[in-house]
Amino acid sequence: MDEENSKNMSRYLNFIAEKNQVKYLIITIAFIIFSFFWIYPLLWVLSASFKTDFEIWGGLGLIPDRLVWENFERAWFGANMGRYFFNTLIITVVSVIIVVVTTGMFGYVIGRYSFPGKKILIGILISTIFIPQGYTIIPVFDLLNNLNISKNLIGLTLATAGHTPVIYILLFAGYFSRVPVELEEAAKMDGAGFVRTFISIMLPLTKPVVATVSILQVLHAWNDFLLPVVITLGNPDIRTLSVGVYAFKGEYFVDWSGMAAASVITILPIIILFLFMQKYFVEGVQGAVKG
Repeated sequence: MDEENSKNMSRYLNFIAEKNQVKYLIITIAFIIFSFFWIYPLLWVLSASFKTDFEIWGGLGLIPDRLVWENFERAWFGANMGRYFFNTLIITVVSVIIVVVTTGMFGYVIGRYSFPGKKILIGILISTIFIPQGYTIIPVFDLLNNLNISKNLIGLTLATAGHTPVIYILLFAGYFSRVPVELEEAAKMDGAGFVRTFISIMLPLTKPVVATVSILQVLHAWNDFLLPVVITLGNPDIRTLSVGVYAFKGEYFVDWSGMAAASVITILPIIILFLFMQKYFVEGVQGAVKG
């Protein structure tokens, strides 16, 4: 009797295991199909960057008849995407440094200190999330124009760093709130002031948040279009990649293959960066949320 019960139990467990395997297989196939449709536009742009305009309009296939490397040459040299690439790189790197330092200090104060009006200040900061970027472009451009930096990379870089989302401050504040107070007390006993404590002790402890904010700011600065297109109207030489891609659209003609090649040049560095730093991005978000 016991042997028969054991066999029945074994059959039941095998049935459940087979049922789960079928279930997981169906879910996996569904996710593969969904993922393909999700990444298809990216694959299409990559494929179109190696095609001629005629072949692009010939169908939705992803495999080109031959690799037209001249599209990248035309985009990099003919359309000045090489120059725009280095403009974007300079703006991105400098703005990341400015944003990490300023939002880190702001988040440090909010996360570690209590002062009158703190909740009101946080409420005001959060409310700025709902202000569209378009409403602030004219005041920003007018300020840069009054400072005589509206037609160079300095002005564009400062404007890009100044459009910092409030979420960066909140990420730092959430992480700093979890740091033990004893570290600050030990720094004070050693004679360290506010700036030295922040730079030498507190900021190095927030590497995951620094990585997260850096990635988000890179995405923001690298892909920003509305602000650069307004500021660079007076000086096309300081255009960024996003504005350069838009320049492939003329009044009567659109260079689709050149635009696709320029788009690949624009998005490829971001994809590579995120693949290498996604671990720190997840850790930073998790740490700030726990805080």
